Amino acid sequence: MASIFTRIIQGEIPSYKVAENAHCYAFLDIFPLQRGHVLVVPKKEVDLIFDLEDSEYQELMSFSKKIAKAIQKAIPCERVGMTVIGLEVPHAHIHLVPINNVNDINFAKEKLKFSDEEFKSIAELISNNL
Repeated sequence: MASIFTRIIQGEIPSYKVAENAHCYAFLDIFPLQRGHVLVVPKKEVDLIFDLEDSEYQELMSFSKKIAKAIQKAIPCERVGMTVIGLEVPHAHIHLVPINNVNDINFAKEKLKFSDEEFKSIAELISNNL
């Protein structure tokens, strides 16, 4: 059975897409830690990030770097934190989170809630900075 991320990539489940290329897809986390929290996933469904082929891993990192730079231009923050946890969805993914302090990337804290229009506006803002 396809992962939820594969279903998002295939358009079966809607997402707030930020960008995509032939190998990767970036979209807003719908349970964000911070405004501008983006998930970057390889289009190839692989559970563990370190099981990606070297070229796929490098493509994912390169694409993530572009997205992180766009986030930093779009969302006021000191830097963009990056983490790979991978426990919640069996599909490799990178969290890119705008941060001003270490607690901004604490996954134990309560998630933010945004309206559909706010999510669309954030995704567009980041996309426009690519």
